[in-house]
Amino acid sequence: MQDDGRAYELHHGEVVAVTRPKAKHYNLQRRSCASWRTDWLDSAGRHGIPVPTGCRVRPAVADVAVVSHQRYDQIDPEDNLRGAPELVIEIKSPSNTDRQLRELASLGLANGCTEFWIVDTDDGSVTVIHPDGSILRLHSPQSIPLTAFGGDVLPIAEIFG
Repeated sequence: MQDDGRAYELHHGEVVAVTRPKAKHYNLQRRSCASWRTDWLDSAGRHGIPVPTGCRVRPAVADVAVVSHQRYDQIDPEDNLRGAPELVIEIKSPSNTDRQLRELASLGLANGCTEFWIVDTDDGSVTVIHPDGSILRLHSPQSIPLTAFGGDVLPIAEIFG
């Protein structure tokens, strides 16, 4: 494929041109990473770290992924994370359809993801999807329970700034 300066994704075997993320999208990624305190522990007592953009869960790429230090340290520097991170955070953008977001969530959760979050700037919500199919849709001033990651909560306001 010739480089024409546009971004492309593979959707169900077809190459589709997509918009590049705007500053608003990048800022939400950055805040989502910053919201994760560097001292959080998951239920196994392992520290976790946020990994912004480029974390590939074959064949998808997460906007933000949170993985344990142990898994992060095992990533081959010449490769990407294999399998799903413990947490995937997807920032909903105009190029996302509800179907695509459901498919991304299914892909991550089927491959070991503990939670899949969808951050929606249009209505200021975060949707939390669990492997058992349960879904929480939260708005500020609510907080996301971090039960799967050792307790604590994350206020929605910290993500939206």
